[in-house]
Amino acid sequence: MRTFLSYLHKNQFLAAIFFILFLFFLIKIKGIVIVLFISYILMASLYPAVLFLKKQKIPNILATLIPYLVLLTLFLLLIIPPLPFLTSQIQSLIKDFPQYFENAALIIGFKVDYSSFNSSISDSLSGIGKNIFSITGKAINIVFSALTIFVISFYLLLYRDSFKLSIVNFFPKEKREKVEDVLCKIEKKLGAWARGQAVLSLIIGVFTWAVLTLLQVDFALPLAVVAGILEIIPTAGPILASIPAIIVALTISPTLALVVAISYFIIQAIENNILVPKIMEKSVGLNPVVVLLAILVGGTLMGVIGALLAIPFLSALIIILVSVEDE
Repeated sequence: MRTFLSYLHKNQFLAAIFFILFLFFLIKIKGIVIVLFISYILMASLYPAVLFLKKQKIPNILATLIPYLVLLTLFLLLIIPPLPFLTSQIQSLIKDFPQYFENAALIIGFKVDYSSFNSSISDSLSGIGKNIFSITGKAINIVFSALTIFVISFYLLLYRDSFKLSIVNFFPKEKREKVEDVLCKIEKKLGAWARGQAVLSLIIGVFTWAVLTLLQVDFALPLAVVAGILEIIPTAGPILASIPAIIVALTISPTLALVVAISYFIIQAIENNILVPKIMEKSVGLNPVVVLLAILVGGTLMGVIGALLAIPFLSALIIILVSVEDE
């Protein structure tokens, strides 16, 4: 295998063909790739906590288990209780959104052919609602995937050094030190991104919920959840998150819609100028145009999950490419 890798390194044309075939293979098994990649990101984000506990003379297995118990406790206390209400609210929002859109369009004097346009929106949103929130096999698959991610990331943490050594030993001796350095950089970068992004999403979600609740905008909770999730996508995410909130507010009054738009702008300004510099000190630091292209490619190849994971994947890829170029 090492001889084969050396041969690919010398024959760039064959390496390009092999790389394309490898990408095609990854796309074919994209479900497995996504689960493994999320598991790795979760492992990288929790490793500093595990390392801290191990320095306190806590056994490896217990030090690895404690962060997961903390996550499980937070999930049971903070996520499970409001979940039925949140699900109901999102279902109602999906069902009523075409009507909100029509009312908002009438207020601003925007005319569309509702016989076809509104019907297509309603059908699309209803389809999304059925796929996500009905009790189906797909919902079971989502739960199973989440459990799989936790289990895989747990074992990646528990046997982190062994896994890393196995990957390093796969390469020729003269490359091993470089490979280990690249793996460490990727782990630190993705871990820092995941921790920072989780904090940012939580803060933005809470801020948005508080503002919308204070302004008495309908569906404050699901709109805040959307804002928190789309926070993962730089620049475009907050803008996309504000659109449904503004439309819902516009059906109440144009003044309220303006206030909501200004509120989202202020939240984004606080995020960009205060939160991001403080929380995302080790952020990916990518060009916005490159980020948007990566999101489009990720979304095209792997859907919504691909768009959300495009940034950490691109960050890891850049670390690898820079390392190869340095050689």
